[in-house]
Amino acid sequence: MAVEQHQKDGQSGYALTTFETVLAWGRKWSIWPFPFATACCGIEVMATLGTHYDTSRFGAEVVRFSPRQADMLLVAGTVNYKMAPVLKRIYQQMLEPKWVVSMGACACSGGFYDNYSVLQGIDQIIPVDVYIPGCPPNPESVVDAIVAIQKIIETGAPRAADRWAAEGRTV
Repeated sequence: MAVEQHQKDGQSGYALTTFETVLAWGRKWSIWPFPFATACCGIEVMATLGTHYDTSRFGAEVVRFSPRQADMLLVAGTVNYKMAPVLKRIYQQMLEPKWVVSMGACACSGGFYDNYSVLQGIDQIIPVDVYIPGCPPNPESVVDAIVAIQKIIETGAPRAADRWAAEGRTV
């Protein structure tokens, strides 16, 4: 956080910052995930949210099961074409700014399900900010994804939704 501290004659002084900096700091330490777990990766999400990995130290322990209260969509597992409109609606119901994490080989690329019923990567229907590879990925990878989202928030890097908008793509 960019803060200028001023002191005079060894006494405590004051700090100057901007509203955007304080807002980014608050967002960085209060990520509210919405888990969309459809397969075995969901078990890894549950393990990550348990006490052993302690996602509360990153401000991501408040799991929301309403998209209107969440700002990080965590898609874990296989997404079928039948579920794609549901996932898209959940994404649309989330408030801005929002971030998306694609977790596991199935969500990222369809995994080993190369058939007519499985969506070959959720980035075909919604913008994805962070990809977590693996089948299934370990809980440490989910923690790394949370840290990556925090860096996007802190640095003000463009979100995947911003890049989609610049390309003229819509959800």
